[in-house]
Amino acid sequence: MILEKKYETLEVIKMDIHEYQAKQLISKFGVNVPDGEVIYQPHEAVTVVSWLNEEKVAVKSQVHAGGRGKGGGIKVCEGHDEIINTVDKMLGMKLVTAQTGPEGKIVRRVYLEKAYNFVKELYFCITIDRQTGGNTIIVSKRGGVNIEEVAEKNPEEIYKVRLGPGNSLLSHHARTISYELGLSGKTAKKAQKNFVALYEAFINLDASLIEINPLAITDNGDVIAADCKASFDDNALYRQREVAGMKDDNEYDPLELEAASHDLNYVKLDGNIGLMVNGAGLSMATMDIIKYYGGKAANFMDVAGAATPERVAAAFKLIYRDSDVEGILINIFGGMMRCNDIAQGLVNAAKEVGLNKPLVVRLEGTNVEMGMEILKNSGFPITPVPTMDQAAKEIVELAKGS
Repeated sequence: MILEKKYETLEVIKMDIHEYQAKQLISKFGVNVPDGEVIYQPHEAVTVVSWLNEEKVAVKSQVHAGGRGKGGGIKVCEGHDEIINTVDKMLGMKLVTAQTGPEGKIVRRVYLEKAYNFVKELYFCITIDRQTGGNTIIVSKRGGVNIEEVAEKNPEEIYKVRLGPGNSLLSHHARTISYELGLSGKTAKKAQKNFVALYEAFINLDASLIEINPLAITDNGDVIAADCKASFDDNALYRQREVAGMKDDNEYDPLELEAASHDLNYVKLDGNIGLMVNGAGLSMATMDIIKYYGGKAANFMDVAGAATPERVAAAFKLIYRDSDVEGILINIFGGMMRCNDIAQGLVNAAKEVGLNKPLVVRLEGTNVEMGMEILKNSGFPITPVPTMDQAAKEIVELAKGS
């Protein structure tokens, strides 16, 4: 993947889908994808193999992670017996890749598709450009490998086309891209058709990322989207019902799923300090100052908007249950949210969980004095502080001690 979920580059909350689902979507716009079918049980492979009727079949694990091939999650098989045996081993396996981490992911679906003889593997990606407000197309002759490594070690092999807001991918853009990829003749024309179709899919599906790696050239000059990753902005899913219906809850952190049920913006990260903040900007600033003092955020949490004591309590309990969290920082400016409601919600949650982790609270805004009094008189080990700087310094030290 060319984009990673790290808080240093945190973007909009996004929804990922499986490769086979992404291929189903882009094929409707005219993108050339291999014939294939997803299966959930080993016995289903017999019917699919018979339907494909191909000498070689790619057996591909379906999880939300890159590097599947290196982890044993993609195999090209020949013959009925080899395909069936591979499917049987792959379904239910724990697939470990660089992107899953050592805990890995359980393979619950396998995709069988026609395998091709590739003579060239290219890279093609469309993503949102936060600097221009438009979109950027990123391509490289070095497909089929980790594109981040190519960008770092051989940046001259990366070519970008930036399109302003509302602009379409025109034929001259497509010709330029195919030229930069070293394509010519009929193959270039086929590639250009796919480029335009992919951009149409990107726009019409409200995607935030469509990545084809590799975009493969076959031995007879065909252009194939051999793999596809697609991500979508959660804010647009209300008008993308087909996409929304493709969400696989098994691929998401349970805490993120529970947060969504309470309309909380939550992203699990790999630090040890749990955060509850209101507003994306304040959340980012809080993560930055924690890192400045030597700590690391365990999550991004934006409770946003008007919060009831019940909603604040739900958010707190969700963070508290994260086994990686060694300390919690609450940093909230009470405008629409009254500080006394926030404080009462925290005390209610502390009663339920039996608070035994350091908790530092910085409140500011409406009814802040009332809120601080509630916290001071709660009987729980809660540390109220007046400034964000002091709060960050305090929680980093307390988390180290715990």
